Order: sequence, then C-alpha cells, then structure tokens
Amino acid sequence: MNIPLLQKRIAVAAGREPADLVIKNGRIIDVFNARIIKGDVAITDGTFAGIGSYEGKENIDAGGRWICPGLIEGHAHIESSMVTPEVFARTVLPHGVTSMIADPHEIGNVAGTTGIRYMLESSEDLPMDIFFMLPSSVPATPWEHNGGVLEAEDLQPLYSHPRVLGLGEVMDYPSVRDGKKDMLKKLAGAVDTAGARIDGHGAGLDESGINVYMSAGIRTDHECVTPPEAEARLARGMYLMIREGSVAKNLDALLPVVNERNSRRCLLVTDDKHLDDLESEGSVNHCIRLAVQRGLDPLTAVQMATLNTAECFGLQTKGAVAPGYDADFLLLDSLEDFRVNRVYKNGRLVARQGEPLEGAFPQESFPVPEALSQSVRLPKLTKQDLALPLSGSHARVIGIIPDSLVTEHLTEKVAVDNGLFFPDTENDLLKLAVVERHRGKGRVGLGIVRGFGIRKGAIASTVAHDSHNLILAGADDLSMLTAAHAVEKVGGGLAVAAGSEVLAVLPLPIAGLLSDRNVPDVLSGLKEIDTALGQIGASTENPFLTLSFLALPVIPHLKLTDGGLFDVDRFCFISPETE
Repeated sequence: MNIPLLQKRIAVAAGREPADLVIKNGRIIDVFNARIIKGDVAITDGTFAGIGSYEGKENIDAGGRWICPGLIEGHAHIESSMVTPEVFARTVLPHGVTSMIADPHEIGNVAGTTGIRYMLESSEDLPMDIFFMLPSSVPATPWEHNGGVLEAEDLQPLYSHPRVLGLGEVMDYPSVRDGKKDMLKKLAGAVDTAGARIDGHGAGLDESGINVYMSAGIRTDHECVTPPEAEARLARGMYLMIREGSVAKNLDALLPVVNERNSRRCLLVTDDKHLDDLESEGSVNHCIRLAVQRGLDPLTAVQMATLNTAECFGLQTKGAVAPGYDADFLLLDSLEDFRVNRVYKNGRLVARQGEPLEGAFPQESFPVPEALSQSVRLPKLTKQDLALPLSGSHARVIGIIPDSLVTEHLTEKVAVDNGLFFPDTENDLLKLAVVERHRGKGRVGLGIVRGFGIRKGAIASTVAHDSHNLILAGADDLSMLTAAHAVEKVGGGLAVAAGSEVLAVLPLPIAGLLSDRNVPDVLSGLKEIDTALGQIGASTENPFLTLSFLALPVIPHLKLTDGGLFDVDRFCFISPETE
C-alpha cells in the first residue's frame, strides 16, 4: 500500500477528512459478535474506513435496511452453470455474491493449462472477485480418459497468479493414502506456495480416511451427506462445507450438526448449480434463506457465507463490514428472507433490485482460444458400438438416488434380446453409454441405469464429470445415435432426441462445457431442453445434471466411464453381468 493512500484512510477514519461514501441509517451485521449494531459506515478508496459518526462526499440513507458483508461462495464450479465467468458474475452478483472460490477442474480436464488460463483471464476486471483453486486431479482418475493433463510442474507457475489460492478438491483418495509420488508433489507444492490451502473431496471416507486427508494438509470437505460424517470431519479440524446445489442437496441432512460451538467452522456452498437455478434462486444467498427457514439463527447463517469462508481461504480483507476490510456489502430489505436490495463492490453500486448495472461490466467479452472451440472429436458411432452383450437375465444397474450424487449398486432382472440388453421403459431400465471424445480413440463404456423415468428417446451431453466425455442415456439405439450426432454437430452441448428427430439442443462450444451466449439466450435454450425432456417423459429433476455425475468414478457406489462399469467401493472395473 502506498503511503498517501494509507494517510487518506487514516484521516477519514479519524474524521479529519470526509469519506468518499457514507451509508447512514442502516442496521450493520457484526459478523464477529453475531449481533446488529448501529452507526454510519464510512468508505474511502473502496475500503471501509470506520463505523461511527461520519460525513461523506456522498451520503446514502439505507432506510433502516440491514448492511451485510458481500457473500462469498466457498466452493463452486463455474462450468456447471454452462456459461462464461462474466455471464456467471452477471447472474449471481444481484443475489449478493461479491466473491467466490472456483475450482476449474472441469475445463482443466478438457484442456489442461489452456483451460485454466482462459478462466483466469476471462474473469479479470469483473465487479466480482473470482479466486481459484488449481485442479488437483487432471486426469481425475487413472480409470478413464480425458483431454488434459496437469502435473505438479504444470501447476507450479500458476500459483503466482494473485487470484490463485491453493489446490482444488483432492478426489483421488487412493493416491493420497498410498503416498503416490505425483500426488505428494502436488500436495507439497500447495503447502510451499499457497500456504497449505487444499480442498478435499471425501465422498464415502470414514474416520481413517479423514485422518489421512488431514495429515496430508487437506482442510475442507463438501461431500458429507450424513451427520456422523460431518461430525467426524469437524472433530478432526476440517472446515465443513454444507452443500446445496442443483442435484446434491445436503443442507437439510447436515444443518442439525451446526451449533453455537462449531458454527464458525462451517461454510455454505453450492458446488454445482445450473444457470436457471442460479437465476431464479441465486447462490449461497439461497443457502442462507433455507438455513434460516430450517431454524438456524440468521446471523449465524450470514457468518457461514461471509467471515467463515474468508477465514478458511485466508482472505484477510473480506467477509465483514469493518474498518480495513474491502467495501463489498449488501443492503437487505429482509434479513430472514435475505432479500437483496442493492449490491456494492469496493464501495461502488454494481446491482440493484435483482439486476446488474451494465456500466459495472466490461464492454467486450473475452475471446475464446481456438483450442477450446475444437474439443469434440468423436468416432463414427454405429448401433454396433452401443450393443451391450448379456448372457443371463440379471445385470448390475446404476440406481439414481434423488438429490444425491451417490448412486446405488443394484442387481436387476433385465430384458435380453438375442444376447443383447434391451432397454425396458416399463421398469425404467435405460441403456447408458460413455464415449471418449477428446482424442477420437473410439472407447465406449456401456451400462444400465434406473431412475430417469424416460419413456422414449434419449439424452446426450459432453458435460460428464470429470473427464467430460460424451455421455448418453436412452430407450433405443437410434435415439442415442441421433442425440450424439446433434451434440457433435454444434461442438459440444446437450441434446434430446426421439428416433431420428432432434427435439432440442443447447450448444456449448467452449470446451464442450460453456455457452458463448448471454443469460437470456442460454435460459431460452434450457427451456427448450426442458420442453423436450417432457416430451420423452423424463421424471428426474435436473436430468442432465444427474446424467453428468454418472461418469464420476470417485463418488460411490456404481458409475460408468469410457472404460466400462466401475465399482467405486472396490476401485475396480466390473462386468455388467452378475456372477
């Protein structure tokens, strides 16, 4: 900090000089003591200078509204919204999110450092601070094929970026447990250069697994689904991230764990949320609202989405309305309902009554590197590629659990025709396929899934965590091939088909993950997708988001990769046929 700037801040704090901006007649949320205080809030050069009695060059009457710190999203994947960082910021900023910690491992798995640098550069100069945790697992696992590779040596130069905070969610637990050299180099590199800020991904881990993670320097986890899991992590010093996204909804199950003794170690996050949900509900503001409705004290809920997150990630000037902190704040019409009236970033108004201010954003969008616009390379698929041989009448089936990323490992009686699996819509048994799409290797994994409720047709997507190969689910091979070709034609995206007819397609030409369009265009495309899903009878909420996680072999219990059916509990491939 230069001395003249410091002198000015001190002079304003002491009342010798007028502040740039003073907010009067507001109820200030004191997140340090979980109480409401009163006083004028003085702001100069984008920083809170004092709370007390002040006059400014500009004075704003808050009209009795609550003055709340800007919200901080503690763990989210921008790619899950299917829009660029700028469009993402335009969507969540009016809901009160002024900072976030993003993990770009989706685009990293498609394009390596090219994808990471695109996310960093395209999030510059936005009226929202987007910090990043570098992907720890690219490829996500050794059991599938992706497009990018990020070794410890590739990550090291990126730590010098001012908005890179540490190492992203470590999901390869066996490599940590077994002390694999490559993983140890990544962990040690984060400790040496990022102050040991390392996110975890402890899906299904018991107390022994948490011991391993904590010993490795991993300090957070967002994969808890039960109170005992949450208590085990808190008891070992982890920050508990309570997740409420579009599919994974864990707030109701975990909130009873939070009490006045441990709440400061708890965060609210979304992880993965679709654009339409972000637009209608918001981000962590929705988590606050739900938590309060379930009985949590509103001030505790605000702490969990502001100060707690800032302290977890070492953001020393964020998370509070207090002298010396960044002037990121909200004016709330209601604390209990968390209704945001205005949003300020660095003391500047950037959103009002649910709408971003145009002047707050760059005039031109960031250009997309050519490598990211040519990421879908599919083999020429035929019905033979989708043939799933079965010699018996029973098979292993992936069972979808509503509002969960965890799946069931089922054994079901299935229909077989001439030695091949035949989808059975009456019993909700569909064919599932994952096709390698990065290098055109022609690898196709096949399985059976229950839970979509699709009565006819098929769905296809190049969003398939975390390797983001092409994933298909359908009631017949022709519909699956039609959906696959529709996605390939637009360079990646989502498609719904019935027979030879394409019912709807949403292009995602940036790495097969992100749209290059604005919010209204993407929302319109999503509505067309929803209409088409209704036409084929899909009954699952957010079927495409559910579909995208069926290829993730690090969340129990049964998943499908381009290498075949994968038993997550045993970390091995298995046959769809029962023994």
